[in-house]
Amino acid sequence: NWRRSLILMSADLSSRSNSKSLTLVFFAFLVSLIATFGSLFFSEIMNFIPCSLCWYQRIFIYPLVFIFLINLLFPDDKMFKYAFPLVIIGWSISVYHNLLMFKIIPEKLSPCVQGIPCSVDYLNWFGFITIPLLSFFAYTIILILLIILKKEINAK
Repeated sequence: NWRRSLILMSADLSSRSNSKSLTLVFFAFLVSLIATFGSLFFSEIMNFIPCSLCWYQRIFIYPLVFIFLINLLFPDDKMFKYAFPLVIIGWSISVYHNLLMFKIIPEKLSPCVQGIPCSVDYLNWFGFITIPLLSFFAYTIILILLIILKKEINAK
């Protein structure tokens, strides 16, 4: 029985390795890995203390690294249903955080009541690129890759 499972798994991997979906999952893995290491770099090496919204975004990006890695090793067309909710929730939090950073939403609506304010500006490249904006880019790229992947899976 285990031999049959191994044969089926290797057959699934070989059919998937020739497809566009493997590339999409790999890029989603790469973006989530860079976002994870970036957040750890900012907090552990640069000593930037994350605000509450940053912590929530981390909670939803970290598991994506493992979901995409496992899917690269053991292809499964059901990966979308595990990753998509995490991406949507993390993306929504990053949108809210950016609206706070760009002062579209007033600071009084911020959940950061203790510790570091959610509008703290540790990083400001080119006058507009902040850590929450980098998070938004990461989640948006992964969201786009997942939508393309879902269309690829449905086309089979």
